[in-house]
Amino acid sequence: MALEVKICGVRTPAAVEAAAAGGARFVGLVFYARSPRRVDLATARGLADLARARGLVPVGVHVDADDALLAATAPIVDWLQLHGAESPARAAAIRARFDKPLIKAIAVAGKADLAAAAAYDGIVERILFDTRPPPGATRPGGHGVAFDWSLLADLALEIPWMLSGGLDAACLAEAVATSGAWAVDVSSGVETAPGEKNLDLIRAFLEAARAIERGE
Repeated sequence: MALEVKICGVRTPAAVEAAAAGGARFVGLVFYARSPRRVDLATARGLADLARARGLVPVGVHVDADDALLAATAPIVDWLQLHGAESPARAAAIRARFDKPLIKAIAVAGKADLAAAAAYDGIVERILFDTRPPPGATRPGGHGVAFDWSLLADLALEIPWMLSGGLDAACLAEAVATSGAWAVDVSSGVETAPGEKNLDLIRAFLEAARAIERGE
């Protein structure tokens, strides 16, 4: 099976190059001010241009962004990721104004959280199931903590979805086999510290994805 991979929170050309060389589909550029992975507009523009040149899709990652920030960042990227508390109505308004494909993150702690995804049908291209952040967290993702992947095993959802939260090369095969995911998103699992991507870890994660595709 083909397994789509998004390397999120890239901040350097080397990380983009490693993502492309390993067969990733997406790279995420974070615009959330409180994230250690945040990039400024000039850096994001250069990384997005490089990503496209290498056959990758640049995604702008936002957390409850206002229209002014979206207007500044949307022209830089090809997709937008909404990783906050954006309602279906807010997502639809963003889609209508900025005309970009959307990924909507859903925070998961238990089975009941999955029901929120259905309301975004017809509005977003992807749902991203990520682990609900711990109490007191200053950002909604990138904590390196997994939720129970088996919650997704029998999920009936019309919208294509992605798995995130606590993934790394060592656990990827188990995560995919347990959840049934065909697309995954990784950030902290390819870092040595928050915001510090490790090229060897990116390569290892993408090789693990290719091994799954080969049935190994």
